[in-house]
Amino acid sequence: MATGRTHRPATRSRGIPEATVARLPLYLRALTALSERSVPTVSSEELATAAGVNSAKLRKDFSYLGSYGTRGVGYDVEYLVYQISRELGLTQDWPVVIVGIGNLGAALANYGGFASRGFRVAALIDADPAMAGKPVAGLPVRHTDELESIISDNGVSIGVIATPAGAAQQVCDRLVAAGVTSILNFAPTVLAVPDGVDVRKVDLSIELQILAFHEQRKAGEDLSQPGSAAAKAGASRSGSARPAAAAARDGRKGPDGDVPAVMPA
Repeated sequence: MATGRTHRPATRSRGIPEATVARLPLYLRALTALSERSVPTVSSEELATAAGVNSAKLRKDFSYLGSYGTRGVGYDVEYLVYQISRELGLTQDWPVVIVGIGNLGAALANYGGFASRGFRVAALIDADPAMAGKPVAGLPVRHTDELESIISDNGVSIGVIATPAGAAQQVCDRLVAAGVTSILNFAPTVLAVPDGVDVRKVDLSIELQILAFHEQRKAGEDLSQPGSAAAKAGASRSGSARPAAAAARDGRKGPDGDVPAVMPA
């Protein structure tokens, strides 16, 4: 079986847009679920719904793979699984190192989805000498002093950084210098890398902040709808301010004496 250092996906040389590449794993996840249920074929509409995209975009994406389906029949599920897996480079072995074996790093090490998708965790690495030798997910944790030799011995080209933010750039620099050319970064910081090195950032706090934004927007829309529970609650909360405002308009004293609670316009 080929290793990650001897072959790289051909998506760029074949001119597949990055947006399409980003959607291929979504299609593969949906197709894998269909395959596990022994579904032989799927229409573009059904697959698009399962992947969360529109069918026209799906058909356009698949055209880059040279797969157009059969009118009235749809797409062959097993063949599409193979096509997309091959395009993503998942039909070979990709050794991966995880650096930073705290709570997050240990959780990643225990994630069972790596092996089934073509990724093999070759080593777990941590800077804490007390962690050295401790088994996590069946692998002994190695000290960062061994990082370069581990990468060389295992032909690693993909590194996962799960360290605190302050250590991430130094770890990144060492990974790149040792030959790693793709990095998945879980540290809450932006990494500087040279040309030719790909970085994918996963920041859970940013994702939660985006969700909080949408929740706030939805709450505002609810308040704007007369008769909604949120609008009634808002009216109830604002009702307590009305007596003071009315007193100000009537020229009466506010609760603090001669100054009205709400100054008239």
